[in-house]
Amino acid sequence: MEVKMPNIQTREEACQWAVMRVRALIAEETDCVTNMANTAAAIFEIWKDVSWAGFYRMKNGELVLGPFCGKPACRRIKVGSGVCGTAVSQKKTQLVPNVHEFPGHIACDGGSNSEIVVPIFLNDEVIGVIDLDSYEFDRYSELEQNALEKIAQMLSKGCDWSNW
Repeated sequence: MEVKMPNIQTREEACQWAVMRVRALIAEETDCVTNMANTAAAIFEIWKDVSWAGFYRMKNGELVLGPFCGKPACRRIKVGSGVCGTAVSQKKTQLVPNVHEFPGHIACDGGSNSEIVVPIFLNDEVIGVIDLDSYEFDRYSELEQNALEKIAQMLSKGCDWSNW
């Protein structure tokens, strides 16, 4: 059965719809790669002004770009480096209205101007991050942060991470 996206008018509605859509997409699927790919696609489809949505996973003490995305400029990020690495080292969401003012920002796309990175936890350890970029300054707010943190929790609980 096809689910049609409603006529979203506000950022609040977009955030609510993203959470509901991801919940539905992962409800009966436990494969983490499938769920992350579907999550990234849903966010990219639903939220306006997102230039990139993807995931990094922790592997051998650094962040590695998810297997379903090929941004060659940012395949590996050290913990503590850039926005993604800072999210891991601080174990908290990084909401960056202007990436050009973020110390040590790693420019994977020279056109990006704002970013949000949300850690995914398993047993109190960061196992990966959700990373969204935008060409707009100040694109992300607490609305998107709250929605992405809910999505990260759903992924943490709903995925089989044994092959991650």
